[in-house]
Amino acid sequence: MSMSLSPGAQQGVLRGYIDAWERFWFTPRLPHTLAVLRILTGAMLLYSHLVLATDLTAFLGDHAWINNETARQLHDGAFGFSDFGRSYLWYISSPWILWLHHVFTMLVTLCFAVGLFTRITAPLAWFLQLMYLHRMIGTLFGFDQIVTYSAMYLMLAPCGSCFSVDGWLRTKWSERRSQDRRLQWLLPDATPSVAANVATRLFQLHLCVIYMFGGLAKARGQSWWDGTALWYSVGNFEYQSLDMTWIANYPRLFTAMTHATLFWEIFYCALIWPRKTRPVMLAGAVAIHGGIALFLGMITFGVMMIAANLIFIRPEALMRIRTPREATSESSDADEPRDSWEDDVEAESEIESDDVDGFAELDLEELGLADVSLESHSGDLLGPGVDPSASSSGILSNLPDREASLSRREQRLRDANQSLDAKKQRLKEQLDKYNERVSRLKEREAKIKRLVERRRKAKVQKQDESHNDDPAN
Repeated sequence: MSMSLSPGAQQGVLRGYIDAWERFWFTPRLPHTLAVLRILTGAMLLYSHLVLATDLTAFLGDHAWINNETARQLHDGAFGFSDFGRSYLWYISSPWILWLHHVFTMLVTLCFAVGLFTRITAPLAWFLQLMYLHRMIGTLFGFDQIVTYSAMYLMLAPCGSCFSVDGWLRTKWSERRSQDRRLQWLLPDATPSVAANVATRLFQLHLCVIYMFGGLAKARGQSWWDGTALWYSVGNFEYQSLDMTWIANYPRLFTAMTHATLFWEIFYCALIWPRKTRPVMLAGAVAIHGGIALFLGMITFGVMMIAANLIFIRPEALMRIRTPREATSESSDADEPRDSWEDDVEAESEIESDDVDGFAELDLEELGLADVSLESHSGDLLGPGVDPSASSSGILSNLPDREASLSRREQRLRDANQSLDAKKQRLKEQLDKYNERVSRLKEREAKIKRLVERRRKAKVQKQDESHNDDPAN
């Protein structure tokens, strides 16, 4: 017997799907993971351009292995279907202009890697790399596509807001930035944003698609089913960087590794999302791509694929990273809020206790302490062990460092507050859904009770009628 949902229940289910979709795409996310990927992607892009610089005219220009005219015809439909791959490098023949362009590209890529004016250098680095890809058809490798789509997603988010020169400039120009909207856009805060989450989700889904289709393509080959694919890979002298032919003595080993690789690649798109299976899948990515880098000679490809898998690491795990100067200046702040990867409750309890009280000490005017004498309370302001009779120049010399430390503390508390607000909103939504479900269950319970009561009355009535119709009575 099938049961159909009531209109209210159907609306509740639909609303649940819509809420889940919105949370997946539009929940603000910290940019720290994207910042690490920016460093790795920028470094790989710069390495790639440096390799091209060793023999630039062999890749670009009219005298390259594939000259400008041939490269253009491979895209414009002269030899087949026309695609959208266009590049202005098809029309540059002068070696001097090519070299000036390449030096400019390397400078932009370097700025992107170190996080200098990333709002500008990130899309510029991606565009320049795309022009190289459309020009150098026939000499591309999987590594080139990976760094290109990585740069494409990174330019959509404020990936230069932390672990960057932009972050240092934001602190140095804090007063000027607070009054200039252009600087606020150029040097964004390292706070949760929807842009960071959208870029992260697009990156994650793209990686899942790559692995899924890669695994399905492998499954079409006989060697992946009979378990010999791994042996053919390590036994190929063209790619062999280390002699792994000894594995031929252990057929069960390389057969198991072949099947494990195929399973991992096909089911990556499903098993990378649950929190319990994610570490296993990430460990598999490190093992597989690390093996490709070490044993098959494709170091850049292996390293970049491992870097791409970092997109599934939550940014809270990376917020623990501190520079030596920050670690020294904040060593006395034992109760600073520290977000963990799995335990957000601990962070919330820390924020609600000592740290909020410490932050409240900054607003002296609101507390009525603006007129407190510096001399009488210098010991309290500067901390234990500081002589209150120290010279005013010595005290003032420490104020900028203390102010910078307090500014960083204030920023972290604001970030934590935004994170708590987002969690509060999610809990409220879950509570509303729970109350709605309870209401539906109560309605269903009432219907069942009424149905049982009707059936009980009908049964009693039927028994009475049969009793009255009995001739013996």
